[in-house]
Amino acid sequence: MNPDLDALQPYPFEKLAALKAGVTPPANRPHIPLTIGEPRHPPYAGALEALSAHLDELARYPATAGLPELREAIADWARRRFGLEGLDAEGQVLPVNGTREAIFAFVQAALDRHRPARVAVPNPFYQIYEGATLLAGGTPLYLDCRAEHGFRPDLEAVPADAWREVQIVFVCSPGNPTGAVTPLDELKRLIALADEFDFIVAADECYSELYLDESAPPPGLLQACAELGRHDYRRCLVFHSLSKRSNLPGLRSGFVAGDAGLIAAFRRYRTYHGCAMSLPLQHASIAAWRDEAHVKANRDAYRAKFAAVTEILAPVMAFPAPEASFYLWPAVPDGDDAAFARSLFAEEHVSVLPGSYMGRPGEKGVNPGAGRIRLALVDELDATAEAAPRLRRHVERHA
Repeated sequence: MNPDLDALQPYPFEKLAALKAGVTPPANRPHIPLTIGEPRHPPYAGALEALSAHLDELARYPATAGLPELREAIADWARRRFGLEGLDAEGQVLPVNGTREAIFAFVQAALDRHRPARVAVPNPFYQIYEGATLLAGGTPLYLDCRAEHGFRPDLEAVPADAWREVQIVFVCSPGNPTGAVTPLDELKRLIALADEFDFIVAADECYSELYLDESAPPPGLLQACAELGRHDYRRCLVFHSLSKRSNLPGLRSGFVAGDAGLIAAFRRYRTYHGCAMSLPLQHASIAAWRDEAHVKANRDAYRAKFAAVTEILAPVMAFPAPEASFYLWPAVPDGDDAAFARSLFAEEHVSVLPGSYMGRPGEKGVNPGAGRIRLALVDELDATAEAAPRLRRHVERHA
C-alpha cells in the first residue's frame, strides 16, 4: 500500500465521534446536529425534473469533457456572475463530480514530485487540501487565518524562501470554517505572487453563492484576473459546485474553470481517472446553472437563520460578523473547544465541531482553530433556531 496513507490524519468527524463516545445526552431533547456542512433545504426541483427526464441516457457512456451544452451553461453563468468577458466553454471549463473530487484529483495531476512540492493551504481548512497534498507526495504549508487579519491568510508574512517551494496555493473564499471573504485586492496580490514565484492559485469557491448582503456578492479569482486584463486566467483555476448553491450535494456536480493549459492537462488526467459525470446528472446540472431564482430563495432562507441565531448568541459568544457561507465561527468561553463540544452534547443534545479539529499547529506551534467551534446552520429554520437557546443556556451555565 502507498506508505503516504499513514500520513493522513483522522477526518474531523471521526475525531468528533470519538469525543462523544460514552456520552449519553438527554433523551427528552431531540438531537440537533450543527456539524456537517450538508444543506438540508429542498433540492432545486428543476434539476430533479431534468434528471428524471433523461434517465434513459444511463445507457450511454459520458465523455470526460462533458456535454457542450453543460460547458456552455457553466460558462454563461460564470460570465454573468463574475463579469468575465471571454470565458471559453470549450477550452477553459471542465465539469467535475463535485469540488471535493476535483480538488483531490487536481493535486495528484498538478504536483511535480521531482522538485520541492509544497502546497499552501489556509489554516484551519477543508481537510481535502491536506490529504490530497500528502497523497501526491507533497508537503502542506499552513497559512494561519487569525482574527487580527480578518480570518484570512497574511500573504505578506510568508517568506520568499517558502514561496519558492510552493507549487499550489489554495484559497477558500468564502471560507470554511470562518465565512471570511477574500477581497479583490488580496486575490490580485496572490496572482502577482504566483507570477513572481511560479505557482498555481486554486480557488475553492463552492460557497460563493451563499452571502448575506444581496448587493455584495463575494468576488472570485477569475474576476480578479479579468480586472487585471488577464483573460487567459494564467496560473489560476476556480472550483465551483451545485452542492451548496442549489442544495444538491448528492448530485456530485461542479466545475473547474480558468487557465486553458491547466484545464487541458487536468482533462487528460481525468480521461484515465475514469470519473466522467453521467448524462442524466449533466442535464440536471444544466437546469441548475441556468436558474437563479432558486439560489436567491436559498440565500433568503440562510439570511433568516443567521438573523435568528446571531440575535440569540451575540450577547454571550464572540464571532466574526457573518459575510457568507452557512457557518458561524464563535469562540468558546474557556478556550477548550473539544471540552465545550463534548459537554454541550452531554447537556443539551447539540453537536458542534471543535475548531481545533479543522486546524494544525502553525505559527509558534499554535493551532489557529483552537478555542472556537464551527456551527453549520444547514437545517430548516425551526430546528436551527431551537439550537441557539440551548447553546446560549450552556454558555451561561458554564460562565
